[in-house]
Amino acid sequence: MPELPEVEITRRGLAPWLEGRQIARLAVRVPKLRWPIPAEFAQRLPGARVRALDRRAKWLLLRTDRGTALLHLGMTGSFRVLREEQPPGRHDHLDLVTDAGVTVRFNDPRRFGSVLWTEDDPALHPLIAPLGPEPLGDEFTGDYLFRRSRKRGIAIKPHVMNAHIVVGVGNIYASEALHRAGIHPARAAGRVALPRIEALVTAIKAVLTESIRVGGTTLRDFYDGDGQPGYFGQHLRVYDRAGGPCGVCGTPVKQIVLGQRSSYFCPRCQR
Repeated sequence: MPELPEVEITRRGLAPWLEGRQIARLAVRVPKLRWPIPAEFAQRLPGARVRALDRRAKWLLLRTDRGTALLHLGMTGSFRVLREEQPPGRHDHLDLVTDAGVTVRFNDPRRFGSVLWTEDDPALHPLIAPLGPEPLGDEFTGDYLFRRSRKRGIAIKPHVMNAHIVVGVGNIYASEALHRAGIHPARAAGRVALPRIEALVTAIKAVLTESIRVGGTTLRDFYDGDGQPGYFGQHLRVYDRAGGPCGVCGTPVKQIVLGQRSSYFCPRCQR
């Protein structure tokens, strides 16, 4: 499933082709993805000029002079930039065609992606308003996470994966950050001391930044706007390496299940 780095890479790849352009034509080939595609989206977007393509958590915010389209990749969604016309494939559900003749095409085999529309401030949308701070922003600090962790018996890994605590720390990046911080994923969040929480925040920021720099993580479905895979998978130290050597000390990596998600850790490096 695409996580924050993959969505940010998608945003950076699409922005130069969309920002400042007018949407000349729109092709919606399916009426429903995760939710029905709003009629307002198809009615209002053609002819609108794109002011900016932003990101909030894993949502892409296509801001125009008429309103904002909220776009989500879901589990298998991806956008491609087509400089020349190409016939749509089976899972190509949406085309945005700009006044420059460039097509931005959305492909989603499992149809868990989302296309929504609002003419209000998207920060107030009910799917966005409850979200926690951005992990790479100034609000996400050791002090903040420490306060939100006190008296919490939940394991630290699902705690930092909770989008109401902090957005965008998915399974891969939580596993890798906890390994770098030396924290066992099953340790109760309320039992992690401030210095270790600070180390975890630093590790989360570092892991996400590194993943963005190398194009994200491609395990199965993620490709950027030019169809290129991400290479952070080559940097993984514990994720999906059960039985293999820890990327630091060589101890066999263990696998457990936390919050119905597979968790990977080094029993020597993480306590």
